[in-house]
Amino acid sequence: MIDYKKSGVDIQAGDDLVSWLQNPPNNTQNTNSNFSKSDVPDYKKRVISGIGGFAALFDGRFQDMSHPVLVSCTDGVGTKVKLASYFNDFTGVGQDLVAMCANDLICTGGTPLFFLDYYATGKLDLNSAQAFLTSVKQACEKSHMVLIGGETAEMPGVYQAGDFDCAGFSVGVVDKEKMWGPHLVQEGDAIIGIESSGYHSNGYSLIRKVFEGEYDKYRQWLLEPTKLYVEAAIVLKNEFEIHAMAHMTGGGIENLPRVMPEDVKAVLKKWEMPECFVEVQRRAGISDQEMRETFNCGMGLMVILKAEHAEAAQQKLIEIGYNSHILGRIKSKTKEEPHVKWA
Repeated sequence: MIDYKKSGVDIQAGDDLVSWLQNPPNNTQNTNSNFSKSDVPDYKKRVISGIGGFAALFDGRFQDMSHPVLVSCTDGVGTKVKLASYFNDFTGVGQDLVAMCANDLICTGGTPLFFLDYYATGKLDLNSAQAFLTSVKQACEKSHMVLIGGETAEMPGVYQAGDFDCAGFSVGVVDKEKMWGPHLVQEGDAIIGIESSGYHSNGYSLIRKVFEGEYDKYRQWLLEPTKLYVEAAIVLKNEFEIHAMAHMTGGGIENLPRVMPEDVKAVLKKWEMPECFVEVQRRAGISDQEMRETFNCGMGLMVILKAEHAEAAQQKLIEIGYNSHILGRIKSKTKEEPHVKWA
């Protein structure tokens, strides 16, 4: 007889993981003591039904908004999963997954509500899955949203021993009258760059190539989780007039024009790249411009706001734990000029 378990799928292991998720150890916490949770609504109370059912239910009434609009994002962490598997260390990659979704979502001016994850592997190892999901839950807590559901897939024959993949899905809400974007950006606006924690989850096909054979030596650089910017966005939204925000992911600085109108350019001063990026550039032999168009190069989020608010906003960000810099201004441009120009 060949049953499902003998063919490679352990239903009991999956059930055990769901039970653990429903009754996890109480180890999630918000580590940023400078941020006041009173600045964001407690959306946990809106969960009607979460993990364990066929679908999750969330109360979507927002009487405090004149025109609530749902915001949705999905992403993965790319080939960084190969390094998590290589080191058998899944304690940070869950944060990568949450950050890649939540950091996109906040660029609309929206507030994250809930998150779902997808975790797939050849053979489900409870310790690895729990480490990954603990990281997801902690990142959700820091991003003030609920891990409301997800899916774990065991697929022998599709994934090799030790391999896995993951995807994330975040949903938020924004008042249509208060959305950020190109329609607000204007000449004279200031641009603030908020520092990244390293490579984040982009460019890892190149990164793995240039560090091949030396992964252990550069483990800290390679596994450093993506920085979460949700609290920065909440504080800025509550205290300043923000016009746009751009998450510096794949494509690097070319993400900035996505939130700018056609008739303006960003004039930026060059900043010093952190050592981890300098080492990649040295090994790959690529130009500064190629680096900026591939990686975040040290600035993980760009904020466009009224110039008179720039210094106060920068200082506020530093107070709550986000190193930031005023990098430039928005200026008018001719049709032939690029959208990003270096001062």
